[in-house]
Amino acid sequence: MAGRIEDYALIGDMQTAALVCRDGTVDWLCLPRFDSHAIFAGLLGTGEHGFWRLGPAYAPGAEPPTAARRTYRGDSLILESEWDTPRGTVRVTDFMPPRDGAPQVIRIVEGVSGRVPMRSELRMRFSYGRVVPWVHKHEGRTVAVAGPDSVWFDTEAETYGKALTTYADFTVSPGERIAFTISWEPSHKEPPALPEPEQSLEATEDFWRGWVEHCTYHGPYREAVVRSLITLKALTYAPTGGIVAAPTTSLPEDIGGVRNWDYRYTWLRDAAITLSSLLRTGYREEARAWREWLLRAVAGDPENLQIMYGIAGERELGEAELDWLPGYENSTPVRVGNGAAHQLQLDVYGEVTEALHLAHMTGLSRNDYASLLQLKLIRYLEDHWQEPDEGIWEVRGPRRHFVHSKVMAWVAVDRTIKLIESGDADGPLERWKQLRDDIHRDVCEKGYDKERNTFTQSYGSQELDASLLLIPQMGFLPPDDKRVIGTIEAIQRELSTSDGFILRYPTEGGSEGVDGLPGDEGAFLACSFWMADDLAMIGRVDEARKLFEKLLSLRNDLGLLAEEWDPRLQRQVGNFPQAFSHVPLIDTALRLTASGAYGG
Repeated sequence: MAGRIEDYALIGDMQTAALVCRDGTVDWLCLPRFDSHAIFAGLLGTGEHGFWRLGPAYAPGAEPPTAARRTYRGDSLILESEWDTPRGTVRVTDFMPPRDGAPQVIRIVEGVSGRVPMRSELRMRFSYGRVVPWVHKHEGRTVAVAGPDSVWFDTEAETYGKALTTYADFTVSPGERIAFTISWEPSHKEPPALPEPEQSLEATEDFWRGWVEHCTYHGPYREAVVRSLITLKALTYAPTGGIVAAPTTSLPEDIGGVRNWDYRYTWLRDAAITLSSLLRTGYREEARAWREWLLRAVAGDPENLQIMYGIAGERELGEAELDWLPGYENSTPVRVGNGAAHQLQLDVYGEVTEALHLAHMTGLSRNDYASLLQLKLIRYLEDHWQEPDEGIWEVRGPRRHFVHSKVMAWVAVDRTIKLIESGDADGPLERWKQLRDDIHRDVCEKGYDKERNTFTQSYGSQELDASLLLIPQMGFLPPDDKRVIGTIEAIQRELSTSDGFILRYPTEGGSEGVDGLPGDEGAFLACSFWMADDLAMIGRVDEARKLFEKLLSLRNDLGLLAEEWDPRLQRQVGNFPQAFSHVPLIDTALRLTASGAYGG
């Protein structure tokens, strides 16, 4: 049975990632890319769907023991887990080397004290647990083959097969180290090179140490910020610069419910805000790579901008259900692909333009096509900003005139006007200034409830929406505007959980609500960070700091956050780890540090 979502650690090589549970089980791994088929899909099913456990031996029928301690080695993505057993203490080091050849997962067992009996239990199941591969020996190495894929298993420990699973039983003494490696290779190619685990460990540690040295943030929340930055880097697909929203699919927003989506793609919104955080903390190379990815993905067809693309810029992300998987804690359906790819979400134009604007303002080298793309996006908005859309939350109900979408259309026009005024682009300046004024007036007239003194989710609606918290952050209105303060206070009253965290919007329990889906969901963590930002902006800095530090306490022991927090179950829910949670964590830390609003 899979662990709680927060029981997992992330390891990765910036092309794919694995989740490792507290008991030493890798329950999720897609090879060779984030969006490839999983070879370990136990996270969304059972042990029959693939896993790799490495830890102390235990009695048949008992639960595998969980690690007494685990941590990342310094500022890296190298996981160290330690078990204290009646016979001694053992450490397992898990990592994926930044790729220079075949993708690898390397696990090194080290005896700390005593003599500890250990077991490796490797059950590979290709195609999300559906296909049992042909496992055999090839020149002394174990290889699993199915269709186009082969996975090679290398270790000095003696192995044996039983019940379609590969085992190794061994004992470690103090100072003894035994390595285990799996490597992926297309099945028609020659075997991958023999792994060099110790050299790979040293190179991986050097990589992360060198990368973190570029971080320009040195404030009181540095530990949380650096861990979030490492997580965002791990979610970046190095060959193209695309950034996945999360490395998982179908981890539920509502345990046992249907709100299960595939996040292994590049949402323009998520990637744009990730880019903004990276730029503000010193990472310009990642920003440059993402800008190049964007230009390739959108090239030649900016009028049909999609809200998301594949990590190499693919446009077709057809959605399907894997009916042989029972889902995480019986949350079905399990989905791959994402049918929201072709939705109309007007706010995306604003997020992309804001990211390009920030890149320009922070001195990223000029790219004429990026400026041309920005102008084309505004020409599209000129004709379409008055249309209803599906909005930031990708509702699968009827389209509406979402206020946040209109605000972000205003942002797109505003930032493009600034680009023209700087002399770095040419466009109809006066016409677009009028467009900016028209959008602003439209939102203030149709999206604002005078009686309640709050902006609303959409034109003519009574519902609130946490995305309205971005109004002052985007500069649409100043923080001291009474309408902004009224909106913040209304959201606190109507969208706050008993824990003080913020929901995205009202859901309707068992019936279908604005999003066209049954069931509820947890508090969306990004929205709670936005609330902390807004509270700081309107001068309630102590309240902002307390909320921020309460949010930090929700991170798991390794500093990782899923998409949401379930206040009823007191646990993380949604895909994990989630870029859209770690980005606003960074942003709020920067704002609070600048304001001096931090404890100690």
